[in-house]
Amino acid sequence: MTAVVNPMVAGLGPTELLIILGVLILLFGAKKLPELARGSGRALRIFKAETKGLIDDDDESKTEEQKQIDAQNRAAEARTVESAHPTTEQRPSTDSDR
Repeated sequence: MTAVVNPMVAGLGPTELLIILGVLILLFGAKKLPELARGSGRALRIFKAETKGLIDDDDESKTEEQKQIDAQNRAAEARTVESAHPTTEQRPSTDSDR
């Protein structure tokens, strides 16, 4: 579920990316950049794990009544989608069907 953003779509061309890379090298030094990237990757993984944990905790903290209400809401949404897009069995017959 990882989204890859094309730099050209984001409005950054190769020249802009080289300028940004040059500024980063000047600020942090060439030896610190891999360490900085590793630390950013670890922080992002921890952040994702924590947000996933919060979502899982939210589901576990619901009462049975709240879970039933959620299930009813999902079923109602499914019926709404089905009625908006009827299948061949659900469509009313027309003269051309006979």
